[in-house]
Amino acid sequence: MADYAMITHKGFKFLITKNPSNTTLDAFIKELKKHNVKIVVRVCEPTYDTEALKGAGIQVCNLNIPDGTSPSEKIIDEFFDILKRQYNINPESCVAVHCVAGLGRAPVMVAVALIELGFTYEDAVDLIREKRRGAINAKQLEFLSKYKSRSRLVNDKKKACIIQ
Repeated sequence: MADYAMITHKGFKFLITKNPSNTTLDAFIKELKKHNVKIVVRVCEPTYDTEALKGAGIQVCNLNIPDGTSPSEKIIDEFFDILKRQYNINPESCVAVHCVAGLGRAPVMVAVALIELGFTYEDAVDLIREKRRGAINAKQLEFLSKYKSRSRLVNDKKKACIIQ
């Protein structure tokens, strides 16, 4: 399985990754730059130093979600604030999202964004699993099946949101 999965829809670009370590940080930064990543959303406990990322012009946002679980409403709101801010500043950029293995929490966050952008939860999960085999556990799948979009990432014309 690839370490990185690019997901794009309606102008939003997400790179789902596994957790880098301090020893793999240089390769991680190189990959992020290749995809024009300006923000990394870390949804697991911190395990690496972020100074090298900051030095490369990449911001790290911590939205810790306990392993094997789904995000709280507060975490989802913070994630959408990050996305809207980033795409308003730089619509061509990509937001990287990672957890430890890149198979649970990070794919769930991207699935929630896809649902907000008009996907059914089944289509969001299928797209992510096509690129990240084994992503999203049964408990997380149940969470996504009950998640209801409030169109927080689209405007009246169903295009990507570019508001502050």
